Amino acid sequence: MERNELYPIFLKVSHLKVLIVGGGNVGLEKLTFLLKSSPRAQVQMVAPEFLSDTLELAKKHNVEITKDVYADHFLKGKHIVIACTDKPKVNEQVYHDCREQGNLVNVADNPPFCDFYMGGIVTKGNVKVAISTNGKSPTTAKRLRQFFEDVLPDNIDDLVNNLNKYRKTLKGDFEQKVEALNEFTKGLVSNKD
Repeated sequence: MERNELYPIFLKVSHLKVLIVGGGNVGLEKLTFLLKSSPRAQVQMVAPEFLSDTLELAKKHNVEITKDVYADHFLKGKHIVIACTDKPKVNEQVYHDCREQGNLVNVADNPPFCDFYMGGIVTKGNVKVAISTNGKSPTTAKRLRQFFEDVLPDNIDDLVNNLNKYRKTLKGDFEQKVEALNEFTKGLVSNKD
């Protein structure tokens, strides 16, 4: 059985600069999901043409739109790059340029040319769950996202906020605080003996 060796992280994309290369349907999809999760993301999109829906969404979120063909100078100062043109050679060039310049890159629907995958995301207030299928099945990630959206209660954010208040009242070292919070939250998980 193959192991998923991806390391999940949650990025503050309002502090990072993201470049999306491509203005078609996949570019719109990537921009939509990025902004749904992080509405203040710093994004520039580069493409010779853009869908009207992309331009409308970009305007609402201060996304920089650049009507131009891709060139490696667009990578300067960018932390994360998403290549999603309908031209495989352009996407692969973006990947190789990113490798040379040290940018993290995702080439849509091309796992060998990805440093990261954009998985399924469930958000309920401060709780965010990311789902990965190791790039094998976006459909499974979508179904799991729908499952967790149904299973996680809408008021889970109340629990998070209350635990945060409780945590601030605790005295002692890190281990004592962890022990107290574990005791307080053990009812959230039912033991099946």
